[in-house]
Amino acid sequence: MFVTYAAVTIFAALLYASAAVVYLIGHEFPKAQMDIKRLPRSWVPVFGVLLAAGALGLVGGFWLPMLGLLAAYSLVLYFLGALLAHLRVGSRKLGNWAFFFITSVAALAVNLLYHWT
Repeated sequence: MFVTYAAVTIFAALLYASAAVVYLIGHEFPKAQMDIKRLPRSWVPVFGVLLAAGALGLVGGFWLPMLGLLAAYSLVLYFLGALLAHLRVGSRKLGNWAFFFITSVAALAVNLLYHWT
């Protein structure tokens, strides 16, 4: 079970860390997404920091299991909020969102199964 936990957690952490970098370097993609969802562009760095914190928390969960659990829960909540932002403006392009959300749910599931059962 550890191999599955480690693989999913590391994959998720790398995914969210790379997304955080895209948000934090000022790339146009997150800015365009904020415009589409009618959210302030000033929130882009905040979302980048949240994604980076989630990635670091997932990795930290190898040493402090509760930290990993809280990070995984937080990422699930983050992406549920993203879904609400999509739906609020009538966006039906949810492919990227679904990939990120499913990854966060998988990270939460393996964390719960490995540490808490």
